[in-house]
Amino acid sequence: MSNTKPLFAFFGTPKFSVHVLDALERHGMLPAVVITAPDRPQGRGLVLTPSPAKQWAIERGIDVLTPEKLKDGPSADGLLAELQNTEWDVFVVAAYAKLIPKNLLDMPKHGCLNVHPSLLPKFRGPSPAASAILADERATGVTIIQMAEKMDAGPIVAQARIELLPAQEGEVDPWPPKGSEFETLLATEGGNLLAETIPHWISGQIDAEEQDESQATFTRKFTDADSLIDLNGDPREQLLKIRAFDKNPRAHYIQNGKRVLITEAEVVDGELKILKVIPEGKKEMSYADFIRTLSN
Repeated sequence: MSNTKPLFAFFGTPKFSVHVLDALERHGMLPAVVITAPDRPQGRGLVLTPSPAKQWAIERGIDVLTPEKLKDGPSADGLLAELQNTEWDVFVVAAYAKLIPKNLLDMPKHGCLNVHPSLLPKFRGPSPAASAILADERATGVTIIQMAEKMDAGPIVAQARIELLPAQEGEVDPWPPKGSEFETLLATEGGNLLAETIPHWISGQIDAEEQDESQATFTRKFTDADSLIDLNGDPREQLLKIRAFDKNPRAHYIQNGKRVLITEAEVVDGELKILKVIPEGKKEMSYADFIRTLSN
């Protein structure tokens, strides 16, 4: 196997992408270019802000491309012209959030590899980490696939199983984790697996295996309605929702017409016990303090 560093472009946008990039960097692999979403208005001031992946690349002096579209239009044509100037070994994709057209998938010598935070074909789609928590599925993992035009359906190149084992006596059970922490764990493990896989894939030592379509399950993009907590509902189900929805959307309930975000909770003796909340327009406080404010 050659010791030459692989020449690759990276497609990705959110923090998930950055965790994958961090893992690749720790293994001595840096992309020659990062393709990410254009800057978007953020915050109350709607300040034009670069994506996390773009910020990561700029800090390291890596070229960045931010096409609005990947096919049909000037930005797509410009992207093609930029990428066609180089003999790429492989493209890497991690949470890019746009379908990549066939003319791009076919451009690198060894195709396009995608990092997906589940054991495909299970939990295809945009929200595998949160969906695993909601399903109370302690054993999941990460998959590297060779990308195809159909979302998350390409042949499997590598997989790693991740299981958060039950706590020993006196320890805190790591399951269910908070959604953002679980996503970080999966992204990091996915980046590590990718770094181990790329050299073997490029040297032809790996044969990809087709996914079993009969076993495929699908996730969807969640909304505020999904993260609404029923304080009288099944305690375990509500805890899973509180843990899964610790960022957009946020676990919440409605009190006197206002949203109350739930940031910490546990199930004790079969009952849901809320520990910390963020009332609308206020800072995080203990649930006991919040209840006291209601009676004042």
